[in-house]
Amino acid sequence: MNSIGIGSYSAGAFFFFLLTLVLVTGWRGRAQGTLLIAATAATALWSASLAVHPTYAIPREPLAQALSSLRYLTWFWFLLYLLRRMQAGTRLRTVSVLVYALLVFITLTPALHGLFRAGGLTAALYTKTVLAGEVLLSVSGLWLVELLFRNTPPEHRWAIKFLCLGIGGLFAYDFYLYSDALLFSHIDPQLWAARGAVDALAVPLIAVSAARNPEWSLDVFVSRGVVYHSATLLGAGAYLLVMAAMGYYIKVFGGAWGPLIQIVFFVGAGILLIALLFSGQFRARTKVFLSKHFFNYRYDYREEWLRFTNTLSSCKAHADPRECVIRAIAAIVESPGGLLWMRRASGSMAPTTGWNLALPENAVEPADASLMAFLRQRGWVVNLDEYQSNPELYAGLDLPDWIGGLSAAWVVVPLIDQNQLCGFIVLTQPRADVSFNWEVRDLLKTAGCQAASHLAQLETLEALAEARQFEGFNRLSALLLHDLKNLIAQQSLVVSSASRHKHNPAFIDDAVRIMAHSVERMNRLMGLLRTGLADARSQPTELGGLLEEAVTERSRVEPVPTFHGLSAPIHVMANRDRLLTAAQNLIQNAQEATPKDGTVRVTLTRHGARAMITIEDTGAGMDPAFVRNRLFRPFDTTKGDTGMGIGAYESREYVHELGGDLTVISAPGKGTRFRIELPCLSDVAETESGNYTEGIG
Repeated sequence: MNSIGIGSYSAGAFFFFLLTLVLVTGWRGRAQGTLLIAATAATALWSASLAVHPTYAIPREPLAQALSSLRYLTWFWFLLYLLRRMQAGTRLRTVSVLVYALLVFITLTPALHGLFRAGGLTAALYTKTVLAGEVLLSVSGLWLVELLFRNTPPEHRWAIKFLCLGIGGLFAYDFYLYSDALLFSHIDPQLWAARGAVDALAVPLIAVSAARNPEWSLDVFVSRGVVYHSATLLGAGAYLLVMAAMGYYIKVFGGAWGPLIQIVFFVGAGILLIALLFSGQFRARTKVFLSKHFFNYRYDYREEWLRFTNTLSSCKAHADPRECVIRAIAAIVESPGGLLWMRRASGSMAPTTGWNLALPENAVEPADASLMAFLRQRGWVVNLDEYQSNPELYAGLDLPDWIGGLSAAWVVVPLIDQNQLCGFIVLTQPRADVSFNWEVRDLLKTAGCQAASHLAQLETLEALAEARQFEGFNRLSALLLHDLKNLIAQQSLVVSSASRHKHNPAFIDDAVRIMAHSVERMNRLMGLLRTGLADARSQPTELGGLLEEAVTERSRVEPVPTFHGLSAPIHVMANRDRLLTAAQNLIQNAQEATPKDGTVRVTLTRHGARAMITIEDTGAGMDPAFVRNRLFRPFDTTKGDTGMGIGAYESREYVHELGGDLTVISAPGKGTRFRIELPCLSDVAETESGNYTEGIG
């Protein structure tokens, strides 16, 4: 039995030492925590001494007896201190004196052994005296545990019931051990060897009570995930053991049908176990049970908040974000469904999204409805069951008729952002029986505020996306108006010159060419109206020919621009019409800023993989502040009614869309230089085989 006893008491010493270490790391200086640490440390030392010297002979070694008495003393001291704080009766001081006197007597029993022998008393009488003292000590311990539990108010017993079970188990086993020894005049070796392992079983019970009593100044954390999964594994293991025993019984006593019935029984038991493990209701009830009986608070707020935020963020690309909000809040109380109402522009609330529930009809809440006023003023989470049983708690609240049509409705959670009610959520009855206390109410209210902020951000993003669509439409409209203005200017020039040159064949030819060009430009503008800027296709475009065409189109206006290019072609990937318009806009701006006797020079060069287009004039120039603040600002023009202020802006935006850059160097009285950099195509043949589409950025 020595090896079994060594293992048993070693286990007891290890677990009590581990508990002591956890308590010390969470200790914050109060007396209850100090006494509990002393008791667990004394028990660890006592178990360790018996693991080193596993003997149960009487009389004991003085050190062994002293450690045993120390174990009793520290537990008694801890229990008496808790009872004193409860003011548990006037006889507590008398009880304390008697218990301590008994402890002193038991501690001194090794020294009294010689006195017994000198007085002629038998060894059997000495042994019975020692065992009777041990029985009285264990009874005293059980009495103190009973006093502690009985004097604790019923609403607070959940915090100390596991402590009473753990310490009571220590004393109850000692009572059984020593009463058996007193009856048979010797200690049972098997009971003695099992004592250390039995004591180790009390460790988790004491740890749970320490975690439930923060006033003991012990910050003990027990992971809910570990407890939940451990309980699941233990429950599954116990279930399998019971099923195995029943299967063995069926096989032995089932006769000829026994093996067949056993196989069917095992398959059915396995299916039932899998169904239970994957049952949402079973898991919800298990979590509620563990939270009620093992923890200070129902929720681990860190885990709940991480799960809540992960639910909101993880489903943006895969599900309706509003449905995710319902699901995230419903998961807090294990609710299987819910409905979301959102505020309209008029101030009324309308159902927008349902999760596992169909949207009700005629459920729009006016802005001045009783429910809306109550949620705005109080910000409470409305428990519909509580409202039915105790309507006085919700004074001034009249529930709308449509709530009566939701048979499973349970709570109404307000969604408040920046002190404004932006919506509410109706959740259905939870899968498990959830006690709706202050903790559940506060967590739902806090989660509702976070969900309201999330929904407000979602609405802002949707409004921004809509604004961007209008921005694209406005850009297209501005571009069309700008080109129409240029076409009208060309047609006006022809009309104004017709009276003087209508009999000149060269003028007629030039007018026809201008008309043909105008028709072509109008057709292109019509194409843009049909498809939009985002559908303008890109293709390999040769810059030399494009710039020559732009210079030619602008040659009717003085100063006439000149072009200087390269003999080798340079290709870029662009929509030719839009790039041509951008070049013409910049050339036109240079002409309008330059006197008729000045120069406008367009140059095309190449530097590595970049094409360089320079448009340089000898005009009035611009100061740095104008270039920085006004040149590329849309609809800001210095030309009065003749300009729209989008030519330079649209040119720069399109160059940026192509992956290029546009820079300006200018100074008053020194002219201006626009420089466009565009990425060149290295292999035109390869590129032409692809299909390219550009966007508006």
